[in-house]
Amino acid sequence: MPQASATAGTALAAEGVSVAYGRAAVVEDLDLAIPPRAFTALIGSNGSGKSTILRTLGGLLSPRAGRVLLDGRPLSRLTTKEIARGVGMLAQGPVAPEGLTVLDLVRQGRYPHLPLFGRASERDEEACAEALALTGMTELAGRPLDNLSGGQRQRAWIAMTLAQETPILLLDEPTTFLDLAHQIEVMELLSRLVAERGKTVVAVLHDLNQAARHADHIVLLKAGAVVAAGGPEDVVTAERIADVFSVAVRVVPDPVTATPMCIPLPLRHRQHASCGG
Repeated sequence: MPQASATAGTALAAEGVSVAYGRAAVVEDLDLAIPPRAFTALIGSNGSGKSTILRTLGGLLSPRAGRVLLDGRPLSRLTTKEIARGVGMLAQGPVAPEGLTVLDLVRQGRYPHLPLFGRASERDEEACAEALALTGMTELAGRPLDNLSGGQRQRAWIAMTLAQETPILLLDEPTTFLDLAHQIEVMELLSRLVAERGKTVVAVLHDLNQAARHADHIVLLKAGAVVAAGGPEDVVTAERIADVFSVAVRVVPDPVTATPMCIPLPLRHRQHASCGG
């Protein structure tokens, strides 16, 4: 069910937003409110509009109708630098120039804070050092991105986004290419940024259990529309997962966190599956 219209207390919101690629409509008349100082996960099957919505919230795509509000102000009335000071965006599959080092990349995150033709300040260098430390990339700061593993490159991009020091972080599949240990590190880092620094985090996630364990707020999407939004216990149900993903699951409490955990049912059991938790 769609969210109510944005209010002044909402960090980021879409009001009546429609987005299309050419003539193909991807999102129609979307109302979506992102709660401030919380971790929001966007989940849904491939083609549900998750990445399109995230890119629109970050100002990378312009809606053909409706508006996106940042702290109550339409993005369309803000400059690129103003948006970049408020929202840090890590898109899916980013590409950097050949030969760029990790530190060079992370320094690019300071662009919104630099004056025209200005040089990096001591504060800029401190922000970059902190971002490298938070992502475990300090020892690799001088390494070219081309020489890193996929997981290391992903952490370098996350460090660049953190160096931007924005109150809002938008991340499209931030655990892509990461092994299990680094997936856990990234998700716990994002949770800490919310809990300890009051950041507003919005991430597109494919792993439903990862979303339910770490997110305060979950938005379940289907065909560019909001099916449900709220806490994990309210959104992650067997009925909704079956509707959106066409997969029968049993939803049980996570034995560690007590948050909802989805267990896919074998094909032979699906016709007998009951809706339950």
